[in-house]
Amino acid sequence: MIRAAIYARFSSQMQSEASIEDQLRICRERAAREGWTVTEEFSDMAISGASMQRPGVQRLLDDASRGCFDIVIAEALDRLSRDQADVATLFKRLSFHGVRIVTLSEGEVSELHVGLKGTMNQLFLKDLAAKTHRGLRGRVEAGHSGGGNSYGYDVVRRLGEDGMLVTGERTINADEATLIRRIFQEFSEGLSPKAIAKRLNAERIPGPRGKAWRDTAIRGHRIRGTGLLNNELYIGRLVWNRLRYIKDPESGRRVSRLNPSERWITTEVPELRIVDDALWARVKQRQGEIDASPRVQAIKETRFWEKKRSIHLLTGLLRCGCCGSGFAAVGKDYLACSAARKLGTCDQKRSFKRHDLEEVVLNLLRERLMRPEAVAAFVSAVGRETNAGRADATAARARLEAERTQITRRLDGLYDAIADGLRTAGLKTKLEEMELRLAEIDAKLQAPEPTAVRIHPQLSEIYRRKVEGLSETLADPEIRPMALDTIRGLIQSVTVHETTSGVRIDLDGAITALVGLAQPGAEVIVGSGSVEVVAGGRNRLNLPDLRCMVWSTAQWAER
Repeated sequence: MIRAAIYARFSSQMQSEASIEDQLRICRERAAREGWTVTEEFSDMAISGASMQRPGVQRLLDDASRGCFDIVIAEALDRLSRDQADVATLFKRLSFHGVRIVTLSEGEVSELHVGLKGTMNQLFLKDLAAKTHRGLRGRVEAGHSGGGNSYGYDVVRRLGEDGMLVTGERTINADEATLIRRIFQEFSEGLSPKAIAKRLNAERIPGPRGKAWRDTAIRGHRIRGTGLLNNELYIGRLVWNRLRYIKDPESGRRVSRLNPSERWITTEVPELRIVDDALWARVKQRQGEIDASPRVQAIKETRFWEKKRSIHLLTGLLRCGCCGSGFAAVGKDYLACSAARKLGTCDQKRSFKRHDLEEVVLNLLRERLMRPEAVAAFVSAVGRETNAGRADATAARARLEAERTQITRRLDGLYDAIADGLRTAGLKTKLEEMELRLAEIDAKLQAPEPTAVRIHPQLSEIYRRKVEGLSETLADPEIRPMALDTIRGLIQSVTVHETTSGVRIDLDGAITALVGLAQPGAEVIVGSGSVEVVAGGRNRLNLPDLRCMVWSTAQWAER
């Protein structure tokens, strides 16, 4: 029996979910004609085929690596990807796992299809981008929006004389325009973007998209024309094509690049002016003075933007116990709640020395998180849950076997009747349905039974020794990155609470990683069923809480 998986995708918001269902239907019909059993279906809705960062594709690749199917069926190769390099990568990865690709347009895909079709799809994308760019330029030169909308304006929705929806028109939002003039005025008078953002948040004035105000939304980037203080639309000048976007081949994300000034398209739109020339000039003068200051010049000389930021032990893992926001650097070696320091929306303003926090967390990982009694309760719970799941699986398997026996008996009777010359309307259809159901049951019965739970009795002590060794390797610059990645993988989150009794730190550990570190391979048992079991977090398994915490009344260094 050949197991097949179907993949479908549509890329435009203008299309509907019916497009997915249409693709799935015709692929099912192809599988039925070939006698293949469809075991899984994957889809991505309104996602471009120029990126591999699609949930459906990632799940397809993950299941292919586990041998869940033998063939992938799609309407056409461009449904899987339009990017030439991504098509080749996808083909190589599936081929490595012994999975073939069959499309309704090209048939079984080979290296020849990957090369030729991939090139054609790449040319299609390039041509589409050029045509879109040309159309947007025409709209901009007519004084309309080239895409998106700026704070201070409302999109106009109306029908044209031809009855079609007119796009790209906008009008001034009076309330937001008043606020924009206030921001320009306060900045020209000496207030910093951070101080302005804190004022606006204190007054509970919603920012762009209804979120809190941030200093970066006000400051932006002068050369790139981003941020409120650099938006030339506020003086009635529409500047388009200042930036271009290209895809990072490693992450699949789009990154911006500044175009030469001669490629910028500028159109005067005086009806959209919000700020007068005098106020705009004062803001530009102050920005120039700030840029020319010795402090800013010294910072620019370091060319910090060319250096990759170091990843520390707790980067991206710290959370504020008061508001839930992340922590940000507030100096070379200090961290604090970003909402408190940058937005002024949180009362937990104390800062903590990075080294002190890292030492506390490492100690918790070594001594507190995997206590023997907690691990024993955890292992017991895993056993109970897995055994309960195995009992359900055994019962389901017994039902399938009983159904298979019944279908086989009925099929034998039909075969005998046909041999004796029985011919009735609908007999063939009924026969095919029963044979298809029998094939589905056989596919399910071929799945391996759950692995028995066997976790080392000294798991806690093995884990402690390994974390101790990893902690010591952090001092070695050559192997620090690998050790750092391993230790960070053990941590789900670190929450810092400031209370009247002192500072409390809660550490939530990732159970699958914790168990996997001490006993490689056991994490597959713990995390089976596609459930990520996280200590301290709620999940579908009834596991004991492995959150640990520490109270510290020590005097934390502050800034």
